[in-house]
Amino acid sequence: MTADRSMSDARIGPERVRGSFRSESPADQSEHAGRRSPLAIGLTFLAAAVALFLVWQTVSSLLIVFAGVLFAAFLDAAARALAPVLPLNRIWRLTFVLLLLSALSGFGLVWGTGKLPEQTRLLLKVMDAQVDILQEHLLSYGVDLLGPEWGRDFAQWLFADQGRFLSHAQFLLGGASSLLTAVLVILFLGILFAFNPVSYRESLVVLVRQSYRARTRDVMDEMGSVMRLWFVGQLIRIILMTLCVWLALYLIGLPGPFVLGLQAGLSNFIPYLGPIVAALPIALVATPLGASLLIWAVVVYTIIQSIEGYVIGPLIQRHAVETPPAWTLVAIVLLGALFGVMGIALAMPLVAVARVAVVRFYIEDYLGDRMAAAMTDQLVGGEQP
Repeated sequence: MTADRSMSDARIGPERVRGSFRSESPADQSEHAGRRSPLAIGLTFLAAAVALFLVWQTVSSLLIVFAGVLFAAFLDAAARALAPVLPLNRIWRLTFVLLLLSALSGFGLVWGTGKLPEQTRLLLKVMDAQVDILQEHLLSYGVDLLGPEWGRDFAQWLFADQGRFLSHAQFLLGGASSLLTAVLVILFLGILFAFNPVSYRESLVVLVRQSYRARTRDVMDEMGSVMRLWFVGQLIRIILMTLCVWLALYLIGLPGPFVLGLQAGLSNFIPYLGPIVAALPIALVATPLGASLLIWAVVVYTIIQSIEGYVIGPLIQRHAVETPPAWTLVAIVLLGALFGVMGIALAMPLVAVARVAVVRFYIEDYLGDRMAAAMTDQLVGGEQP
């Protein structure tokens, strides 16, 4: 009997404590909230300032991590595409994708080792001739820009001064080591993320309130879909552009068509600005070979780039990145000025993912304006209200 009474008292005790808190008047609750709000606001601003400072200090590393997430999205998209063909477990399909990519990379490396040096030497010879022509034109105006012994051979310009050669070598080795390290980190991060994406997603979802975790999962899944479609679309555009420019320049007889086609294809990774920059090497190589060949090269490249940019590209990316072109260009300029080449290369997927977060979390959830979010989607997708 005594034991039962003590157990009932133990059960009633917490209820009394909770009842005492519930019995507080609204005025008391507002007074407590008023006392807590300045401290909470101050801590929130302090946490936001610390977070922004840490992001600014580690932004280059965060961009590498984001690139790893993009590569993981590509691997996941490839594994999903193989599901109807290979009815295997997802892990086995990912393994098959990695083995296939390794085999293709090895084949491309072996094939490129025999082709790229030869075409690079041809391009250097053409550029030597271009520098000679430039030097002759300058001398006709009395301007000796390169000096009497310069401009005939790039190798002589590079190796004549040993100090200059050593500085170039140190710069190239340092840049190559940094690039190799970044590529390896991106590859390993992408593989790790791709093999267990749910656990990594849940490790971020657990940081939000429990009542909001389902919504966060849905938005993160939408971001993953955007990244998958963007990466696959970009890869298709790069391959098509490389093959078309390579074949076209080979048919008109321009030296080094594969190298020029490859740089033209890779330039599509940077929208709007990349294709313009890629046209400069083609024009420089074609200039000393005659006006007719220059016109043919520029016209062919413009036609291919126009078809890709205005027809093929929008068809491929219309369901992936629904971002106004002006905002994308602004992001490229700003991120390029702040973070260099990596910022330029990742500007478009960053803008696409940020747009999903702003529309879903801010416009729909915080402002509660789902009609404005739907109208934004229509306007960005090209539909007028």
